[in-house]
Amino acid sequence: MSAPRPADRPSTPRWRGISFAERMGTVDFRVGARAHITVDAEVCRSCTTRACVTACPANLFTPTADGGILFNYEECFECGTCYMVCNHEGALTWTYPDGGHGVVFHHG
Repeated sequence: MSAPRPADRPSTPRWRGISFAERMGTVDFRVGARAHITVDAEVCRSCTTRACVTACPANLFTPTADGGILFNYEECFECGTCYMVCNHEGALTWTYPDGGHGVVFHHG
């Protein structure tokens, strides 16, 4: 016998039937002047996995023709996935955005 569901927890996932674009409409990005993640393209040139490209849920990493990686921090979810999957020390520098900047999730 399973435990009863709390009254405030719906039995149907909240996001069912809502498109990704609609979900993104609940997110704001307060872009700061300082990039909170920087990518060292020289270190990335020796990477064979490109794990950051496939792991980033916001698709913010793009391989370049010369073997480097471009990164766009302006729409970063600040999840840290890129930092966790990167296997090249020094390729990524990750910090939180300056106060008042970064991703803002709205609940409605």
